[in-house]
Amino acid sequence: MRLAKEIARHDKLYHDQDAPEISDADYDSLVRENRALEERFPHLIRADSPSRRLGAAPTTVLAKVAHSRPMLSLDNAFSDDEVREFVGRVRRFLALPADEPVVLTAEPKIDGLSCSLRYERGRLVLGATRGDGTIGEDVTANVRTIRDIPQSIADGPDVLEVRGEVYMSKADFEALNERQEAAGGKVFANPRNAAAGSLRQKDANITASRPLRFLAHGWGELSEPLATIQLLAMKKLEALGFPVSDLLKRCETVEEALAHYRAIEKARADLPFDIDGVVYKVGRLDWQERLGFVGRAPRWGLAHKFPAEKAETTLEAIDIQVGRTGKLTPVGRLKPVGVGGVMVANVTLHNRDEIERLGLRIGDRVRIQRAGDVIPQVVENLTRDEPRPAYVFPDHCPECQSEAVSEEGEVDVRCTGGLICPAQRFERLRHFVSRGALDIEGLGEKSIAEFIELGWLNSPADIFRLRNHRSELLGREGWKEKSVDNLLSAIEAKRQPDGPRFLFGLGIRHVGIVTAKDLLKCFGTVEELRGAALSEGGEAELSSVQGVGPVVAEALVDFFHEAHNREALDDLLSEVSPLPFVSDARATEWTGKTIVFTGSLETMSRDEAKAQAERLGARAAGSVSAKTDLVVAGPGAGSKLKKAEELGIRVVNEAEWAQIVAEA
Repeated sequence: MRLAKEIARHDKLYHDQDAPEISDADYDSLVRENRALEERFPHLIRADSPSRRLGAAPTTVLAKVAHSRPMLSLDNAFSDDEVREFVGRVRRFLALPADEPVVLTAEPKIDGLSCSLRYERGRLVLGATRGDGTIGEDVTANVRTIRDIPQSIADGPDVLEVRGEVYMSKADFEALNERQEAAGGKVFANPRNAAAGSLRQKDANITASRPLRFLAHGWGELSEPLATIQLLAMKKLEALGFPVSDLLKRCETVEEALAHYRAIEKARADLPFDIDGVVYKVGRLDWQERLGFVGRAPRWGLAHKFPAEKAETTLEAIDIQVGRTGKLTPVGRLKPVGVGGVMVANVTLHNRDEIERLGLRIGDRVRIQRAGDVIPQVVENLTRDEPRPAYVFPDHCPECQSEAVSEEGEVDVRCTGGLICPAQRFERLRHFVSRGALDIEGLGEKSIAEFIELGWLNSPADIFRLRNHRSELLGREGWKEKSVDNLLSAIEAKRQPDGPRFLFGLGIRHVGIVTAKDLLKCFGTVEELRGAALSEGGEAELSSVQGVGPVVAEALVDFFHEAHNREALDDLLSEVSPLPFVSDARATEWTGKTIVFTGSLETMSRDEAKAQAERLGARAAGSVSAKTDLVVAGPGAGSKLKKAEELGIRVVNEAEWAQIVAEA
C-alpha cells in the first residue's frame, strides 16, 4: 500500500503539478522496486502500478485531447546484460538466424516533458503533452512560442506527428531561477520541473517568456513512412526543421551500443541539458512494426538508465505494513541521509528472508543504494558482527492480531484474517474502485474508511447498496446533497463495468490488468472464465491462453473452487453486469476462431505467429480440441497434428498461413 501510494503521489506531483519532491533517479527506484516485486509476486499487482500506468491523467484547466496513437513509455535496463537480453528478446521474437545482425540506434534520454506535435498539410495544428499516454493536454498555443518548433514544414507527409521532449538547458534554467528569485516568484527545483511548469501554462505569454527548447526523438501518426530505417527517419525529421540529438548514432552491434552508452555517460556532466540514460531502438522500421508492443511499452525500444548511488546511515526502526493480499511487508526507517542531492528516510526490506539475509537489527549501520535498479534499499549491513538483539519478525498481524503465516515454498508472511482484517478489507475495496479497476469517481480512501467504520462496506457488492444509506449519509458531516448524489450516480454508472477491469478488481492472485485482458480476450466473460476454471481439465485450458501460464491458471482454479469466493462473486454479479470483452482486432473471417500452432516455425517465432492470429481476431490456443478451427503445422509437428487429423480439423503449413495473413 505504501509503495503504490507513494508512487501515485509522486506521479501527480511530477506530471500534473510539475512540483516533484524527488529526483527522476529516485522515481525510477520506486518504479523498479515495484516491478521487481510484481515479477516475484504477480498477485501484488495493483491498479495504480507504474507497470500498468503511464504518467498521470491531466487535471488542470488545459483542454484534454486524445492522442491518435498512444504515447507509450520505454522499459528500463540498468545493466549491460539487460541490454544484451533485450536484443536477445528481439532476436527470438523475430526468429532471426544467429548471424543476422540487430542494428540499433542509440541516443541520450533527455530529461524533459514529452510532447507531440501534429502537422496537417505542413501546418502545425496541435501540440499535446503525453498525459496518461492516451489523453494529454492541448498546449498548441504554448508550443507555438518555442523557437525550436516550426510553425510549418515543407515536403513532409500530409499528416505528421513529431514526438519529442520540451526541455530547458542548464544555463537557461539557472538564469530563469535568478530572475524568479529577484522578482519574488516561484523558484524551480530542476530544469525538467521548470520546463513542464512553463509549457503547461494557461497563458501562452508566460510560456513565451520562458527559454524552452525542443528535441525530437520519434513520431506518432504518419500518412506515409519517413524512411525504412530509424536513423534515416530521424534525419528526415531533422531535414524538416526539427532539432535531433547530435549524439544519435547507428550501432551495428550491441557492444557498439554499450560503448556509445559509456561515451554519453562520460560526457553527461558537460552536456547543456539533463539526461538520465540512453535510449536504444531497433534500427529497421519493418522490424519495429512486427515487434509491436507489450503492455505499455514497445518491444523495439529500451531506456538504459545510469547507475545507482550509495550512502551510509543508521536503521532506526522497522515497521510492518499489511497489504491488500495480507502480506506483511517490512519497511526500514532510516536516519535521513542525502544521496545524490535527495534525502532518503525509508527503504523497503522486502520480506522476512531479506532481513535475515542481511542480519538486520534496529541500530545497525547500513549502506543504502538509490537510483534505477530498486527503490532505495539496503545493500549491506556494516555492523552485523556487533552484539545486538536480533529482530523478531511478527507472527501475528499488527492490524487485526490474526495469525500471520507463510505457505510452503513462499517467503511472504501473510495475515490469515481475510476480510476481518481492516487492512485487507480496506485495500481490497480500494483496489476494486481504483482507476485501473472499476474507477468509481468520488469513492476515495477517506470515504471507504468511513463506510467500513459505519458497517456499510464489507464486500465489493456492498458498494452498490450504498444508495440504501442515502438518508443516513446526508446527516453526516461533510456530506451535502450534491456530493452524496454525485457519489451514488458515479456508482450507478459502473453497474455495467468493463470486463477486464472488473476481473482485475476482484484481486485474484497473479491476475493483473494485462492478464485479465488476455483471459477475457479468450473467454469473453467472467462467467465463461469461471466455467472453464471449474471444468474438468480447466487448469490445462487456462494455461493454454497466451500470456497466462500454469501459475496464473492454478490461482484461477483455486479462486473459483473456493465456495466463499463464488458466493462473493455471485453477490457482486447480482448488482452488476460486466460487459463482455471487445477485441480491438480488425474483423476478418477468422474473428472468434481458434488457431493452434505446432511444430517448428521457420520464418517467425511462435510469439509473432500468435500475435498475427490475434490481429485477425482469432484466439491462439496451445492445445487441439473439437473447438479448434485451424492448425498451422511446421516441421516436426507431432501429437497435435495427429489429433487435428483425427478430428478432421483443417491443417495448413507455414507458407499457407502467411498467405492467410496477407489476404485477411
